[in-house]
Amino acid sequence: MKLGIIGYGRMGRLLTRYLAQDFHVSVYDPHVDTEPARAHGATPVDFAEICRQPAILPLVPISEFEGVVKTIAPHLQPGTLLIDACSVKMKPVAAMQQYLPPEVHILGTHPMFGPDSAADTLFGGKIVLCPVRLPEVRYREIVTYLEKHGLKVIEATPEEHDQQISASLFLAHFLGRTLIEAEAGPVEIDTKGYRRLMKILLTVENDSWQLFEDMYHYNPFAPQMRARWEAAMAEIGAKLDP
Repeated sequence: MKLGIIGYGRMGRLLTRYLAQDFHVSVYDPHVDTEPARAHGATPVDFAEICRQPAILPLVPISEFEGVVKTIAPHLQPGTLLIDACSVKMKPVAAMQQYLPPEVHILGTHPMFGPDSAADTLFGGKIVLCPVRLPEVRYREIVTYLEKHGLKVIEATPEEHDQQISASLFLAHFLGRTLIEAEAGPVEIDTKGYRRLMKILLTVENDSWQLFEDMYHYNPFAPQMRARWEAAMAEIGAKLDP
């Protein structure tokens, strides 16, 4: 099977390496040199060729996703499967439904792993799937493929995903960024609890500020989670200094 990847950033390089083991992968990125993809068995291509792939995975920042969908939409063939992998789901799915022709299939996904956590293996990771518009048989083939590679598949609606991810991912990034801003770091006299905090810091320090900002602005539940957290911190501060 042929698969096209748009975007050759950190996530693009990670998934190219894994997917090229099972698919004929083409890679397109107008801003980054994609020649290194050949080392993993993938083929750098131009815009026209990437749009001819039967399945396309745009691995671009959330804030750029809608623009990419609008750009490629007129060039896609009937039956093409567009798969997003953004860290939020409501906004990307809405953009695909709005701009893609009805004969183009849509699958929302969120791999719950990244270049750091999946550097050695995908086995044991989780992936969220939001089947929007694709034949059941094609969807089941994808689920089977993912499960055979050791991934736990979680099916959810875009709204269910964004509600839960505002706590499980955005809050973790919010805490990690707070620790970075406070210049927290390893100390000799520490506890297991503090070392766990340092793990949160390490999970976000390699991710871009753009990812963090996009997860906040494009998830309608993230501002609510931030407000709850800040209110809780203020309440604890008031109890310490009544």
